[in-house]
Amino acid sequence: MTTNGTQPLSGIKVLDFTQVMMGPCCTQMLADYGADVIKIERPGAGDLSRTSLADDPDGLNNPVFRSLNRNKRSITIDTRGEAGKALVYDLVKTADVVVNNFRAGVMDRMGFGYEALKKINPRIICAFGSGFGQSGPLAHKGGQDILAQATSGVMARKPDPSLPTTLYSTALADYSAGMHMVQGILLALMQREKTGVGQSLSVSLYDSMLAMQMQEASMWLSRKRDLNWGAFPLTGVFETTDGALVIVGAFKQNPLQDICKALGLPDLSADPNYATFAKQAENKAELHRLFRGKLSTNTTAYWLAKLEEQDLLCAPVQTLGQALESEQTEANKMVIELNSMKLVASPITMDPSSFKLRHAPPALNEHGPEVLGELGYSAERIAELRKAKVVA
Repeated sequence: MTTNGTQPLSGIKVLDFTQVMMGPCCTQMLADYGADVIKIERPGAGDLSRTSLADDPDGLNNPVFRSLNRNKRSITIDTRGEAGKALVYDLVKTADVVVNNFRAGVMDRMGFGYEALKKINPRIICAFGSGFGQSGPLAHKGGQDILAQATSGVMARKPDPSLPTTLYSTALADYSAGMHMVQGILLALMQREKTGVGQSLSVSLYDSMLAMQMQEASMWLSRKRDLNWGAFPLTGVFETTDGALVIVGAFKQNPLQDICKALGLPDLSADPNYATFAKQAENKAELHRLFRGKLSTNTTAYWLAKLEEQDLLCAPVQTLGQALESEQTEANKMVIELNSMKLVASPITMDPSSFKLRHAPPALNEHGPEVLGELGYSAERIAELRKAKVVA
């Protein structure tokens, strides 16, 4: 295992039972900044995301798996029997963190809950990611990103009530909960420096979605009113002759006046029908009809230049492909390459404790012998475990 002492988490060992996205994006962030993340996988199958694409049954070239598992090491362990459990307990003795995103209670039934593991290693930190939390009526329901969007209120919120209710196509809940779990682990590591002992922590997709709506939630809890930034009257997406752009008419003394100046329209802010925010909201459909009529007559670049002359918040609507190939992405060094494999880099820039791409996402059990050797297992013992199919 290659380590780099300049990285913030160098010397931290993480046992990673996670799969799919929420857990793996958490442990990848830890690995990117130096942690030794040992991915414990099911024999013969591994992480479900290894085989999430029908055209890549072995998972070796699956972009979904690769996007979430760089800088990790893989070992397969059959944890159903006592020999497999004993192997995990040996790993726990020298580990700092254990991470899982099974349903509530699964780790306890496997014998790997916090109460059991802290008897082996009082310094251990156990991080648990779930769909809905550890208690309550939904605690044992299978968690999934879209379900969290639906139950948390995110899916019901839309910029125009006439639009159909639909899901958000990027795994918003998975990523936000994964990053919250990173924060929890880092806080627990800091606390352990003070106390010398570990602790358990948990996050859920549901809670992360509620937390993400902190402004909207505060408005509802205080005044029983909806706050919807996307529904503001001077904000919208508008088509041009060669694409689309978005305008956010906010954070200025008179944004409507500036929009009208950019678009070559009369100053509608002087019209009593649009003179106040309330009137703009009331007559939003007509306002947007006027905006669309102008913006549809020229290119995106032309109108962006006009809008930016008035210091208005605006941007082109780009596809992901366009964003990945943009000059800004290149300047930010957000696309990295390893062995002809292109991946999105970490969004956190640190100097000199930077993100490092130390090795590629692992093949299933690629590091099994290496990890066992580090535990002090002899060649004979490893052969016995293989014969018993405890490890591959």
